[in-house]
Amino acid sequence: MSTVKITPSAASFATSIKHLAGIQLPRRQNTIFTSNSTKFRAPRRGFTVSMAASIETPLEVCVKQSITTPNKLGDCPFTQRVLLTLEEKHLPYDMKFVDLSNKPDWFLKISPEGKVPLIKLDEKWVPDSDVITQALEEKFPEPPLTTPPEKASVGSKIFPKFVAFLKSKDSGDGTEQALLDELTAFNDYLKENGPFINGNEVSAADLSLGPKLYHLEIALGNYKNWSIPDSLSYVKSYMKRSLFS
Repeated sequence: MSTVKITPSAASFATSIKHLAGIQLPRRQNTIFTSNSTKFRAPRRGFTVSMAASIETPLEVCVKQSITTPNKLGDCPFTQRVLLTLEEKHLPYDMKFVDLSNKPDWFLKISPEGKVPLIKLDEKWVPDSDVITQALEEKFPEPPLTTPPEKASVGSKIFPKFVAFLKSKDSGDGTEQALLDELTAFNDYLKENGPFINGNEVSAADLSLGPKLYHLEIALGNYKNWSIPDSLSYVKSYMKRSLFS
């Protein structure tokens, strides 16, 4: 079992994407400082957050290991969402790297389905990024990250449309337009309600969408020579302003 101890930081987490849907992607060199095998960006928000209640023992988190480098964080926007949440709440954690192509016995004992992310809370292993982030919000409510219910689904259709377009081999099958439609809807929303999904404050919805937009930007740029149109200026500003680009 490989472990890396990360100390709490006000910085926001961002990882280089290695591959998506079985595709190898190049590493982006835009980080500001590093801690062991994990890379972080300095915060760029214009507001402050209060420190979460301190905990003595780092939380254990099972994460996907890079397919090319042992004991390095691999690509997984759902794991990244959990790590971003831990970073925003200033909680220390230990990453347990899991080779998903050769899952070790210790991992299958605690995760019969063999999926990451997985976190240990109150001596119980909790799966699924939705469940994990909600549990973290309840157990460590400061700083609050809850997105108002009426805003929680904003941008949620972008990622599945992106995956469909990425996998498509037929330029006329409508997958590109479907993605553009969702990005346009998000652009219109940000124009009226931004700069973040919950207005001026980063919330859980941003921590979920941000890593997915990072995948979108890298994957489509490298494998379809495609980028978000300049006309969607609010989306572009969101990606530049956000914690994840």
